[in-house]
Amino acid sequence: MSQSHVDNKANFNPFSEAITANGRSLPPENIKQQFNALWLSDIHLGSVDCKAEFLLNLLTQTKAAQIYLVGDVIDIWALKRKVYWPKTHNLVLQKLLQLAKDGTQIKYIPGNHDEAFKSYTDFHLWGITMANEYIHECITGEKILMLHGDQFDSEVCVSRAYAKLGDHLYDVLLFLNRKLHQIRHACGFPYWSLASYVKLRVNKAQHAIEMYRDAVLRYAKTQQVQAVVCGHIHQPELSLHEDIIYANDGDWVENCTLIAETFSGQLQLLRWSDEASTTKVIKQFQLNVQPSSEFKQKVA
Repeated sequence: MSQSHVDNKANFNPFSEAITANGRSLPPENIKQQFNALWLSDIHLGSVDCKAEFLLNLLTQTKAAQIYLVGDVIDIWALKRKVYWPKTHNLVLQKLLQLAKDGTQIKYIPGNHDEAFKSYTDFHLWGITMANEYIHECITGEKILMLHGDQFDSEVCVSRAYAKLGDHLYDVLLFLNRKLHQIRHACGFPYWSLASYVKLRVNKAQHAIEMYRDAVLRYAKTQQVQAVVCGHIHQPELSLHEDIIYANDGDWVENCTLIAETFSGQLQLLRWSDEASTTKVIKQFQLNVQPSSEFKQKVA
């Protein structure tokens, strides 16, 4: 297998590559952080924009009793266009499979880019349980609904033509983001997301984010839960809306973020810091305790 691609696209299977690869190539563990649960989504393994090396660093220094993969873990759309499967992508998948084998409870909720796995929901594959949705019970008793969020696209997109145009513009933005990262890395600067910076300053993008959040919250209110974790739109957020916590764990293409539940009952929005080689807390609040107004604000 080449470092950058695999020639036999028709028969390429990411899980087969990870299972048959030599496990000794995995980096050694150096546990620095421990959590009760982690939520990760929109990793996009198989995409040239995936920040697999950052995620691998996170997984090798973090231990969690439960890990929830909330969709778009493997970018089948990108792999159908061109098989891109470098060593770091394979190592991430190997690490997740090894964690499942060693006893970490891993639930995988497929999204739109890995929707082929939706036909395997309610099955146990490679030590990982597949589901369309799942409810996690926190240490403090709160129930958290998790779903990818692609089912709400029809409530967010103004039209199919507008959505298609948005996808093309986003691809251009990711290309520029990738090139800027290469330049900054060569100059010794840490990772910084141009894509996230631009998106937060486009009014139409902000409106779409608000519509998406509202759609997710409307559904969560029908499920008798205290919180909802989703992904899909690559916009990390932790906020409170009429006694329901909205948590978007972001992505590993632009933001390198995740949601975590600590053993002391805190829900945290974390971002991987390339410079510090560890996670940094963006927002947090104690479960079962009314968050202060500071934590009700949307993540910038």
